[in-house]
Amino acid sequence: MSHPAPLRKIILHYHLFKNAGTSVDQVLQQNFGSRWVTREFQHRGNPAVHRKEVAEWIVAHPDACAFSSHTLELPPPQIDGVEILPVIFIRHPIDRIVSAYSFERRQGGDGFGSVLARHTSLMGYIEVRLSLWRDRQCRDFHVDRFAPMFPADSGTELQRASRAVAALPFVGVVEEFAASMAQLQRLLRHAFPDFAVHTVHANASRDVEAPLSQRLDKLKAEIGDACFADLLANNRDDLLLHQQALDRLKSGA
Repeated sequence: MSHPAPLRKIILHYHLFKNAGTSVDQVLQQNFGSRWVTREFQHRGNPAVHRKEVAEWIVAHPDACAFSSHTLELPPPQIDGVEILPVIFIRHPIDRIVSAYSFERRQGGDGFGSVLARHTSLMGYIEVRLSLWRDRQCRDFHVDRFAPMFPADSGTELQRASRAVAALPFVGVVEEFAASMAQLQRLLRHAFPDFAVHTVHANASRDVEAPLSQRLDKLKAEIGDACFADLLANNRDDLLLHQQALDRLKSGA
């Protein structure tokens, strides 16, 4: 009598820009070495093609345990015989925007964000990106990335993003990185008993030792009351989503 093949379990890390993803990748690489792999995808906005490509990537690396990409889109693909453990972090949206500007200003390259950041102030960077309606870098970035977990006709963007935060097995919070990684370690040890988290802090583009409230006060002083108010208004849903993730983490759910 034949027995079914054991279920393959893999980690799929959604490396959102400036959300501690490089630190998470370091932990994954420390644990899995060459069994951690990474790549990027070109078909954002075409969910069926994207999920097919991600599934093919996973199947093409049968020995890999952890996969990471900046351009992964929710939901994870469904693959026979494979259990996917998605890992994703959320960050205070306003603080993230400042970090994104700082990173893009110093990274070089000829991408739109990098060129813009090198040729304008933080206030100018924010104002230009908010003026471009399809640009989500400074407008409810996380809601845009979490909402596709569920079909567009199943609720508003915020409703779908909120459902995603509630439904995903793990949503870390950058401001509570140590607590998030401790929770991730507990979760992953069911599949990978030797998984261990070591203290890391990679790819930081600015000083984050000051309390969040002080960093936000500094930002407000730098860009002015009107720009700051506009930034808050354009990230209202992201702020709600961030609080939901923070509440979930603190509850231990």
